[in-house]
Formats: sequence, structure tokens, C-alpha cells
Amino acid sequence: MSRFFQIHHENPQNRLICQVVAMMHKGGVIAYPTDSCYALGCHIGDRQAMERMLNIRRLDSHHNLTLVCRDLSEIATYAKVDNSAYRLIKALTPGPYTFILQASREVPRRLLNPKRKTIGLRVPINPIAHSLLENMGEPIMSTTLIMPETDLPLTDPHEIQDTLGHQLDAVIDGGNCGLEPTTVIDLVGDEPVIVRKGLGAIDFMDNG
Repeated sequence: MSRFFQIHHENPQNRLICQVVAMMHKGGVIAYPTDSCYALGCHIGDRQAMERMLNIRRLDSHHNLTLVCRDLSEIATYAKVDNSAYRLIKALTPGPYTFILQASREVPRRLLNPKRKTIGLRVPINPIAHSLLENMGEPIMSTTLIMPETDLPLTDPHEIQDTLGHQLDAVIDGGNCGLEPTTVIDLVGDEPVIVRKGLGAIDFMDNG
């Protein structure tokens, strides 16, 4: 059964955060809050943990996973970012947006879209997620916690524990963080394309 961590949603207890990070470094899969909804997460280089996340959601290996990053500079390490994309990402982060970009050589090949060699990246504003990232020192490989044959993500940590406790190593109770996933923006082409309208506003598209 997974460990259940009650972590303050505004002032995360570093002692508990470090325990969760240590579990990820040892191959653990966690459920954690973001600024849009709950997500599954694991260490970026762990193939077995990645496969466990895909199995929980019953996804195949072609599903796009997301690298959740600390800041803009970390995005630039894992993706090729031109000037116009950089300006847009800087304006919208941190926040509930996922950006589809051409991956750099730093991204393990198994994480890439097999046809386009792209990767999803985001910088959350949630204090718990940010604290996890600061202690990890690298991105968290993630996917939204939406169960098979459902449209809405799990958002109650106690329900997550009851439903997935036997498949996860840790569940973080950071309170309810809503049902809307991130807004997904494809920045591979010359112009940004909204792939999914989520929590993040898209009024910037009206400004040219």
C-alpha cells in the first residue's frame, strides 16, 4: 500500500518532500498535486516507473508524457526553443500550460513522440510541485491522473489512495486542486496551435 503524505498546500514540509523525492529516486511512482489537477510522476530516467504509469492509465508507449520543470531555463535544456516560443512561454509560466516542443538530445528517446520527436513540458505554480522539483534537481516525468474510460481526473487524494494505493508508492494530500487539466499549446510550427483548451486562458491568441 502506498504511503499517504499530508503536505501543506502553501508551505510544504521539506522533511516530507525529501522522503517523497527519495522514493522517486528509488523507482517510486507518486500521485501529486499541480496547479491544474493531480498527476502521476516518477524519475525521468526510470523506464520501469514510466511503464507503471502507463499501465495505471492503460496507455500505450506512444502516449505523450510530460516533463514537469522547475523553470524556463530547465525547459531550454530539454527542448529547442526559438525566440518567439521563448517569449510566449516566459509570459505564461509558471502556470497551467503544457508546451509541445521539439526535444533536445537531453530527452531520453523513449519519452518522445515517435513520429515528431517532440516532448511536452510545463512549469507549474503549485508550491508542492515546485518543492518536489527543487529537491529532485531535474524534471519529473508526469501524466495527468485520468483513469481509463473516464474523462475527468481524480482530484480527491483519499479517493486516489483508495483506488490506486496498491499501485503507487506515495500519494500526496495537497488538497483539492480542481478538475481541469492544463491548456496544451503546440509550438513546433511557425504559429502556436491550441491542442487542448484547459485551465490556462488562451486570450493571448487574440493579440496576434
